[in-house]
Amino acid sequence: MSIPSFYDSGLVGRYYEPRVLDAITAGQAANGRPAKEDRERVLLLLVDPQVDFIHEDGSLSVPGAVADTRRTIEWIFKNVDSITGIIASLDTHTPLQIFYAPWWINAHGEHPAPFTPITSDEVEKGVWKPTVEPEWSRDYVEQLEEKAKKTLMIWPYHTMVGTSGHAITPALYEAITYHAAARDQQPVFISKGSIPKTEHYSIFEPEVKVADVPLGDLNLPLINLIDSYDVIYIAGQAKSHCVLETITSLVRYFGEHRPEFIKRWRLLEDATSSVAHPEIDFDAIANEQLARFEKLGMELRTTIDPVS
Repeated sequence: MSIPSFYDSGLVGRYYEPRVLDAITAGQAANGRPAKEDRERVLLLLVDPQVDFIHEDGSLSVPGAVADTRRTIEWIFKNVDSITGIIASLDTHTPLQIFYAPWWINAHGEHPAPFTPITSDEVEKGVWKPTVEPEWSRDYVEQLEEKAKKTLMIWPYHTMVGTSGHAITPALYEAITYHAAARDQQPVFISKGSIPKTEHYSIFEPEVKVADVPLGDLNLPLINLIDSYDVIYIAGQAKSHCVLETITSLVRYFGEHRPEFIKRWRLLEDATSSVAHPEIDFDAIANEQLARFEKLGMELRTTIDPVS
């Protein structure tokens, strides 16, 4: 299908009130086939396509994300007849979480600056002390290093619930709405990341499990929903963190139960970029891991490749 006339590529990466009525009207006029009639069910999984990650003035802006999102939007428009469903996750945070500065303090009464890594060795030596949940926090950094092979990172405040940075970037929201109207298919929005005492990169599970808390363990209903699709495309931000960990969760789960599932995955590699850090090459780390997943059957695609 062609790109609808209401779309303005120059608005991608700008904040405005999404033109929902225009998108719905254009989608209805497209006269698309109802999604329920698709013989091959194709899913687009959008990971955290939010203002704070995509916009250049976002609080955790990912370099390249505006261009990634423009390609994603135009891919949706051009392939709307082939895309059965869209699921989008929203990173959702509150003021006091383990990866924000107030949770930690040093001997001088100072809180860590954004992009400060906090190691278990530093916590053991008292370089950084937790201001809340001291026993959990000490165990957390140890578990993170031992099980997830990561170091706790202090992040700038981002995607705070109720703020404009939490919203899906408007031009992409319009494309999602257009698809819903064109294919008579409800989009699914997933919230993750609001448990204070753990990071939550993957849309399927937190970095360290939290017992007896909603979304504190593997989200099997969501995995089962995604399992109902024949082909799964993934795009969003950031490749080095939430996109990578989302794929990792599925490889870990299906690698144990049904490894053939991994062959259904298509990563749109020109629709995702990595977080920039002054000292850590997150992109190289992500590419190394993704290369391993490719050997397991996941395909790397671009937005100009045919949908299949």
